[in-house]
Amino acid sequence: MILVTGGTGLVGAHLLYRLVKDGERPRAIYRTEKSLAKTKKVFSCYTTDWKNAFDLIDWVKGDINDIVALEYALKGITQVFHAAALISFDPKDHKKLVHVNVEGTANVVNLSITAKVEKICYVSSIAALGSTVGNKKVTESTEWGTENDNSYAISKHLGEMEVWRASQEGVDVAIVNPGVIIGVGSWKTGSGQLFTTAWKAPSRYLPSGTGFVTVNDVVSSLVLLMQSKVRSERFILVNQNWSYKRIMELLAQGLQKRPPKKMLQPWQLELLWRLDWCYAKCTGKPRRLSKKMARLFKKQDVYDNTKLPSLLPQFAYEDLEKQLQYCCAIFLKEREA
Repeated sequence: MILVTGGTGLVGAHLLYRLVKDGERPRAIYRTEKSLAKTKKVFSCYTTDWKNAFDLIDWVKGDINDIVALEYALKGITQVFHAAALISFDPKDHKKLVHVNVEGTANVVNLSITAKVEKICYVSSIAALGSTVGNKKVTESTEWGTENDNSYAISKHLGEMEVWRASQEGVDVAIVNPGVIIGVGSWKTGSGQLFTTAWKAPSRYLPSGTGFVTVNDVVSSLVLLMQSKVRSERFILVNQNWSYKRIMELLAQGLQKRPPKKMLQPWQLELLWRLDWCYAKCTGKPRRLSKKMARLFKKQDVYDNTKLPSLLPQFAYEDLEKQLQYCCAIFLKEREA
Protein backbone atom coordinates (compact mmCIF):
# COMPACT_ATOMS: atom_id res chain seq x y z
CA MET A 1 0.00 0.00 0.00
CA ILE A 2 1.09 3.58 -0.70
CA LEU A 3 1.26 6.53 1.71
CA VAL A 4 1.46 10.14 0.51
CA THR A 5 2.48 12.84 2.98
CA GLY A 6 1.58 16.38 1.99
CA GLY A 7 -1.52 15.15 0.19
CA THR A 8 -3.15 18.58 0.34
CA GLY A 9 -0.14 20.37 -1.16
CA LEU A 10 0.57 21.05 -4.83
CA VAL A 11 2.64 17.95 -5.58
CA GLY A 12 0.75 15.68 -3.20
CA ALA A 13 -2.69 16.53 -4.60
CA HIS A 14 -1.67 15.95 -8.22
CA LEU A 15 0.20 12.79 -7.21
CA LEU A 16 -2.87 11.39 -5.46
CA TYR A 17 -4.99 11.88 -8.57
CA ARG A 18 -2.36 10.12 -10.69
CA LEU A 19 -2.25 7.18 -8.28
CA VAL A 20 -6.04 6.84 -8.20
CA LYS A 21 -6.16 7.08 -11.99
CA ASP A 22 -3.59 4.28 -12.16
CA GLY A 23 -5.85 2.04 -10.08
CA GLU A 24 -4.18 2.53 -6.69
CA ARG A 25 -6.01 3.11 -3.41
CA PRO A 26 -3.50 5.35 -1.63
CA ARG A 27 -3.50 6.59 1.94
CA ALA A 28 -2.79 10.26 2.65
CA ILE A 29 -2.36 12.53 5.66
CA TYR A 30 -4.32 15.75 6.14
CA ARG A 31 -4.34 18.30 8.94
CA THR A 32 -7.75 20.01 8.67
CA GLU A 33 -11.00 19.59 6.78
CA LYS A 34 -10.36 22.98 5.18
CA SER A 35 -7.05 21.79 3.71
CA LEU A 36 -8.85 18.97 1.86
CA ALA A 37 -10.50 21.59 -0.33
CA LYS A 38 -7.15 22.14 -2.08
CA THR A 39 -6.98 18.51 -3.16
CA LYS A 40 -10.63 18.50 -4.23
CA LYS A 41 -9.93 21.55 -6.39
CA VAL A 42 -7.04 19.79 -8.12
CA PHE A 43 -9.17 16.67 -8.72
CA SER A 44 -11.95 18.80 -10.23
CA CYS A 45 -9.50 20.10 -12.83
CA TYR A 46 -8.95 16.56 -14.10
CA THR A 47 -12.47 15.10 -14.16
CA THR A 48 -16.14 15.89 -13.54
CA ASP A 49 -16.29 12.64 -11.57
CA TRP A 50 -13.75 13.96 -9.08
CA LYS A 51 -15.82 13.12 -5.97
CA ASN A 52 -15.71 9.39 -6.63
CA ALA A 53 -11.99 9.58 -7.35
CA PHE A 54 -11.39 11.58 -4.16
CA ASP A 55 -13.33 9.05 -2.07
CA LEU A 56 -10.91 6.29 -3.10
CA ILE A 57 -8.24 7.85 -0.87
CA ASP A 58 -7.84 6.60 2.69
CA TRP A 59 -7.40 9.87 4.60
CA VAL A 60 -5.71 9.96 8.01
CA LYS A 61 -5.95 13.12 10.10
CA GLY A 62 -2.61 14.28 11.50
CA ASP A 63 0.75 15.56 10.34
CA ILE A 64 4.34 14.35 10.13
CA ASN A 65 5.10 15.71 13.61
CA ASP A 66 2.18 13.79 15.11
CA ILE A 67 3.91 10.51 16.00
CA VAL A 68 0.73 8.63 16.91
CA ALA A 69 -1.11 9.59 13.72
CA LEU A 70 1.96 8.96 11.57
CA GLU A 71 2.53 5.55 13.13
CA TYR A 72 -1.09 4.65 12.40
CA ALA A 73 -0.82 5.98 8.82
CA LEU A 74 2.21 3.76 8.16
CA LYS A 75 0.49 0.50 9.13
CA GLY A 76 0.56 -1.86 6.14
CA ILE A 77 2.49 0.66 4.01
CA THR A 78 5.25 -0.52 1.67
CA GLN A 79 5.89 2.69 -0.31
CA VAL A 80 6.05 6.29 0.91
CA PHE A 81 5.91 9.44 -1.19
CA HIS A 82 7.13 12.12 1.21
CA ALA A 83 5.93 15.45 -0.20
CA ALA A 84 4.97 17.25 3.02
CA ALA A 85 6.98 20.42 3.61
CA LEU A 86 6.82 23.99 4.81
CA ILE A 87 7.84 26.61 2.25
CA SER A 88 8.88 29.98 3.64
CA PHE A 89 11.68 32.43 3.00
CA ASP A 90 10.90 34.48 6.08
CA PRO A 91 13.89 34.32 8.48
CA LYS A 92 11.59 34.32 11.51
CA ASP A 93 10.19 30.96 10.36
CA HIS A 94 13.53 29.20 10.85
CA LYS A 95 12.33 27.10 13.80
CA LYS A 96 9.12 26.14 12.00
CA LEU A 97 11.08 25.11 8.91
CA VAL A 98 13.37 22.91 10.99
CA HIS A 99 10.41 21.45 12.88
CA VAL A 100 8.55 20.41 9.71
CA ASN A 101 11.23 19.85 7.06
CA VAL A 102 13.89 18.29 9.27
CA GLU A 103 12.24 16.87 12.39
CA GLY A 104 9.11 15.86 10.47
CA THR A 105 11.19 14.08 7.84
CA ALA A 106 13.14 12.33 10.60
CA ASN A 107 9.82 11.07 11.98
CA VAL A 108 8.81 9.74 8.56
CA VAL A 109 12.18 8.02 8.20
CA ASN A 110 12.24 6.53 11.71
CA LEU A 111 8.72 5.14 11.55
CA SER A 112 9.21 3.92 7.96
CA ILE A 113 12.22 1.91 9.13
CA THR A 114 10.16 0.45 11.98
CA ALA A 115 7.26 -0.34 9.63
CA LYS A 116 9.69 -2.02 7.20
CA VAL A 117 8.76 0.29 4.32
CA GLU A 118 10.44 -0.82 1.10
CA LYS A 119 11.00 2.55 -0.56
CA ILE A 120 10.75 6.29 0.10
CA CYS A 121 10.57 8.88 -2.68
CA TYR A 122 11.30 12.31 -1.23
CA VAL A 123 10.39 15.65 -2.77
CA SER A 124 13.26 18.01 -1.99
CA SER A 125 14.14 21.21 -3.89
CA ILE A 126 16.86 22.76 -6.05
CA ALA A 127 17.32 25.02 -3.02
CA ALA A 128 19.04 22.04 -1.37
CA LEU A 129 21.68 21.90 -4.11
CA GLY A 130 24.99 23.69 -4.23
CA SER A 131 25.84 26.63 -6.47
CA THR A 132 28.47 27.00 -9.19
CA VAL A 133 30.74 29.72 -10.54
CA GLY A 134 31.00 30.92 -14.11
CA ASN A 135 28.93 29.10 -16.73
CA LYS A 136 29.17 25.69 -15.10
CA LYS A 137 25.84 23.92 -14.65
CA VAL A 138 24.58 22.68 -11.30
CA THR A 139 24.37 18.88 -11.24
CA GLU A 140 23.28 16.32 -8.67
CA SER A 141 26.88 16.08 -7.49
CA THR A 142 27.47 19.82 -7.02
CA GLU A 143 28.62 20.26 -3.44
CA TRP A 144 26.47 22.08 -0.92
CA GLY A 145 27.90 25.46 0.04
CA THR A 146 27.22 28.37 2.35
CA GLU A 147 25.91 30.50 -0.53
CA ASN A 148 22.51 28.76 -0.06
CA ASP A 149 22.27 29.56 3.63
CA ASN A 150 18.67 30.79 3.78
CA SER A 151 16.51 28.91 6.27
CA TYR A 152 14.39 27.10 3.69
CA ALA A 153 17.43 25.80 1.77
CA ILE A 154 19.09 24.65 4.99
CA SER A 155 15.95 22.83 6.14
CA LYS A 156 15.59 20.95 2.84
CA HIS A 157 19.29 20.06 2.82
CA LEU A 158 19.04 18.66 6.35
CA GLY A 159 15.82 16.88 5.41
CA GLU A 160 17.72 15.11 2.66
CA MET A 161 20.29 13.99 5.22
CA GLU A 162 17.51 12.25 7.13
CA VAL A 163 16.34 10.47 3.97
CA TRP A 164 19.88 9.34 3.15
CA ARG A 165 19.99 7.89 6.66
CA ALA A 166 17.05 5.67 5.73
CA SER A 167 19.11 4.22 2.89
CA GLN A 168 21.68 3.15 5.47
CA GLU A 169 18.96 1.34 7.39
CA GLY A 170 17.83 -0.87 4.52
CA VAL A 171 15.15 1.35 2.96
CA ASP A 172 15.49 2.14 -0.76
CA VAL A 173 15.32 5.89 -1.36
CA ALA A 174 15.11 8.26 -4.31
CA ILE A 175 15.19 12.05 -4.04
CA VAL A 176 13.94 14.58 -6.58
CA ASN A 177 15.07 18.20 -6.57
CA PRO A 178 12.41 20.18 -8.49
CA GLY A 179 12.78 23.77 -9.57
CA VAL A 180 9.84 26.17 -9.20
CA ILE A 181 6.83 23.90 -9.73
CA ILE A 182 4.14 25.15 -12.12
CA GLY A 183 0.67 23.69 -11.72
CA VAL A 184 -2.94 24.34 -10.75
CA GLY A 185 -3.33 24.68 -6.99
CA SER A 186 -3.44 27.61 -4.60
CA TRP A 187 -2.75 31.02 -6.13
CA LYS A 188 -1.84 32.43 -2.70
CA THR A 189 1.10 30.20 -1.83
CA GLY A 190 4.25 28.83 -3.45
CA SER A 191 4.57 29.17 -7.21
CA GLY A 192 0.89 30.12 -7.42
CA GLN A 193 1.93 33.58 -6.25
CA LEU A 194 3.65 34.10 -9.61
CA PHE A 195 0.22 34.12 -11.28
CA THR A 196 -1.20 36.51 -8.67
CA THR A 197 1.77 38.82 -9.12
CA ALA A 198 1.53 38.78 -12.93
CA TRP A 199 -2.19 39.56 -12.66
CA LYS A 200 -1.29 42.84 -10.94
CA ALA A 201 0.84 43.77 -14.00
CA PRO A 202 3.99 44.96 -12.22
CA SER A 203 6.24 47.34 -14.13
CA ARG A 204 9.49 45.64 -13.08
CA TYR A 205 10.82 42.08 -13.03
CA LEU A 206 13.47 40.41 -10.90
CA PRO A 207 17.00 40.02 -12.23
CA SER A 208 18.50 36.57 -12.90
CA GLY A 209 16.23 33.51 -13.01
CA THR A 210 15.96 29.89 -11.94
CA GLY A 211 14.77 26.45 -12.99
CA PHE A 212 11.09 25.73 -13.67
CA VAL A 213 9.21 22.44 -13.99
CA THR A 214 5.57 21.35 -14.28
CA VAL A 215 3.82 19.51 -11.49
CA ASN A 216 3.01 16.77 -14.02
CA ASP A 217 6.74 16.23 -14.61
CA VAL A 218 7.32 15.95 -10.87
CA VAL A 219 4.48 13.46 -10.44
CA SER A 220 5.60 11.36 -13.42
CA SER A 221 9.16 11.22 -12.12
CA LEU A 222 8.01 10.14 -8.66
CA VAL A 223 5.79 7.35 -9.99
CA LEU A 224 8.49 6.05 -12.35
CA LEU A 225 11.18 6.17 -9.67
CA MET A 226 8.98 4.33 -7.19
CA GLN A 227 8.30 1.61 -9.76
CA SER A 228 11.96 1.35 -10.78
CA LYS A 229 14.90 -0.39 -9.16
CA VAL A 230 16.65 2.98 -8.68
CA ARG A 231 17.94 3.42 -5.17
CA SER A 232 20.13 5.92 -3.31
CA GLU A 233 19.99 8.46 -6.15
CA ARG A 234 18.88 12.08 -6.48
CA PHE A 235 17.58 13.82 -9.59
CA ILE A 236 17.30 17.45 -10.64
CA LEU A 237 13.85 18.17 -12.09
CA VAL A 238 14.12 21.31 -14.20
CA ASN A 239 12.25 21.58 -17.48
CA GLN A 240 13.61 25.00 -18.45
CA ASN A 241 16.20 27.40 -17.06
CA TRP A 242 14.32 30.67 -17.54
CA SER A 243 14.98 34.24 -16.52
CA TYR A 244 12.35 35.92 -14.36
CA LYS A 245 11.78 38.28 -17.28
CA ARG A 246 10.86 35.31 -19.48
CA ILE A 247 8.43 33.74 -17.00
CA MET A 248 6.71 37.08 -16.35
CA GLU A 249 6.33 37.74 -20.08
CA LEU A 250 4.70 34.33 -20.60
CA LEU A 251 2.41 34.84 -17.60
CA ALA A 252 1.42 38.29 -18.84
CA GLN A 253 0.59 36.81 -22.23
CA GLY A 254 -1.54 34.06 -20.72
CA LEU A 255 -3.34 36.42 -18.34
CA GLN A 256 -3.78 39.14 -21.00
CA LYS A 257 -1.83 41.65 -18.96
CA ARG A 258 0.94 44.11 -19.70
CA PRO A 259 4.41 42.51 -19.23
CA PRO A 260 6.99 44.25 -17.02
CA LYS A 261 9.52 46.28 -18.99
CA LYS A 262 12.24 47.21 -16.51
CA MET A 263 14.55 45.06 -14.41
CA LEU A 264 14.95 45.72 -10.70
CA GLN A 265 18.48 46.98 -10.11
CA PRO A 266 20.71 45.64 -7.30
CA TRP A 267 20.44 48.90 -5.37
CA GLN A 268 16.65 48.70 -5.58
CA LEU A 269 16.68 45.16 -4.18
CA GLU A 270 18.88 46.34 -1.32
CA LEU A 271 16.39 49.09 -0.58
CA LEU A 272 13.37 46.82 -0.93
CA TRP A 273 14.53 44.19 1.56
CA ARG A 274 15.14 46.91 4.11
CA LEU A 275 11.69 48.40 3.53
CA ASP A 276 10.20 44.91 3.73
CA TRP A 277 11.94 44.35 7.07
CA CYS A 278 10.48 47.61 8.45
CA TYR A 279 7.00 46.79 7.14
CA ALA A 280 7.04 43.31 8.66
CA LYS A 281 8.36 44.69 11.95
CA CYS A 282 5.57 47.25 12.18
CA THR A 283 2.69 45.09 10.99
CA GLY A 284 3.73 41.61 12.10
CA LYS A 285 3.10 40.29 8.58
CA PRO A 286 5.45 37.70 6.99
CA ARG A 287 8.58 38.83 5.20
CA ARG A 288 8.38 38.76 1.41
CA LEU A 289 11.99 39.62 0.64
CA SER A 290 14.83 38.86 3.05
CA LYS A 291 18.40 40.16 2.80
CA LYS A 292 19.69 36.74 1.74
CA MET A 293 17.00 36.26 -0.88
CA ALA A 294 17.61 39.72 -2.35
CA ARG A 295 21.27 38.86 -2.84
CA LEU A 296 20.49 35.45 -4.36
CA PHE A 297 18.58 37.25 -7.13
CA LYS A 298 21.85 38.74 -8.35
CA LYS A 299 22.98 35.39 -9.79
CA GLN A 300 21.24 32.72 -11.87
CA ASP A 301 22.27 29.10 -11.48
CA VAL A 302 21.68 26.90 -14.52
CA TYR A 303 20.58 23.33 -13.75
CA ASP A 304 21.52 20.19 -15.67
CA ASN A 305 18.33 18.15 -16.21
CA THR A 306 19.74 15.20 -18.15
CA LYS A 307 20.30 12.59 -15.43
CA LEU A 308 16.72 11.33 -15.01
CA PRO A 309 15.87 10.97 -18.74
CA SER A 310 19.17 9.21 -19.33
CA LEU A 311 18.51 6.70 -16.54
CA LEU A 312 14.77 6.30 -17.21
CA PRO A 313 14.23 6.74 -20.98
CA GLN A 314 10.45 6.47 -20.52
CA PHE A 315 10.50 9.85 -18.76
CA ALA A 316 10.20 12.97 -20.90
CA TYR A 317 9.60 16.58 -19.90
CA GLU A 318 6.31 18.00 -21.13
CA ASP A 319 5.80 21.36 -22.88
CA LEU A 320 6.27 23.90 -20.09
CA GLU A 321 4.85 26.85 -22.05
CA LYS A 322 1.70 24.89 -22.87
CA GLN A 323 1.19 23.94 -19.22
CA LEU A 324 1.80 27.54 -18.16
CA GLN A 325 -0.92 28.77 -20.52
CA TYR A 326 -3.28 26.06 -19.25
CA CYS A 327 -2.75 27.28 -15.68
CA CYS A 328 -3.38 30.86 -16.81
CA ALA A 329 -6.68 29.75 -18.36
CA ILE A 330 -7.74 28.09 -15.08
CA PHE A 331 -6.69 31.23 -13.16
CA LEU A 332 -8.84 33.43 -15.44
CA LYS A 333 -11.78 31.04 -15.21
CA GLU A 334 -11.68 31.16 -11.41
CA ARG A 335 -11.47 34.97 -11.48
CA GLU A 336 -14.67 35.08 -13.53
CA ALA A 337 -16.54 32.62 -11.29
